[in-house]
Amino acid sequence: MCLFRFHCNVLSRSNSLPLGGKVSTDGRRMRGKHFLSYKDSAKHLINRKTTKAMKERLTTLSQQLRKNMTKEEKHLWYDFLKQLPVTVNRQKIIGNYIVDFYIDSAKIIIELDGSQHYSEEGEEKDFIRDSYFKRIGIKVLRYTNRQINERFKDVCDDILLQLESRHHI
Repeated sequence: MCLFRFHCNVLSRSNSLPLGGKVSTDGRRMRGKHFLSYKDSAKHLINRKTTKAMKERLTTLSQQLRKNMTKEEKHLWYDFLKQLPVTVNRQKIIGNYIVDFYIDSAKIIIELDGSQHYSEEGEEKDFIRDSYFKRIGIKVLRYTNRQINERFKDVCDDILLQLESRHHI
């Protein structure tokens, strides 16, 4: 989930990162005479401070998302994550983002990806998010909705393996 709908709409309307400047033919953002890779562009978004108004919007959106989980989120939550011997938070706010599931003791985020994550724009947003989480020491596990529906046991086994590798289960 993008930090909130306003930010997602800004990104989708511009079809690029909201940094100004021009885009080169190979997709890199140009600032003055210098090209920025998406990795460099991510740094500009990461350094933004969370304002009080943004926190309030994120909190409201997070609460709405907890009440309106997708079928796949409900399946993973009620049939697996809720029974784990560690605390798992749903729709947790971390920085300027809301993550699907977060295990603080292991510093692991679990994201369920629907079809919007497979567009070029979706992949850019995921890269920026994942770069931020990596920078602050959090591992992101991504699973598709299809994996949840068709290979649920494999997803659960992988999550357990990741928790064990971080010595938290």
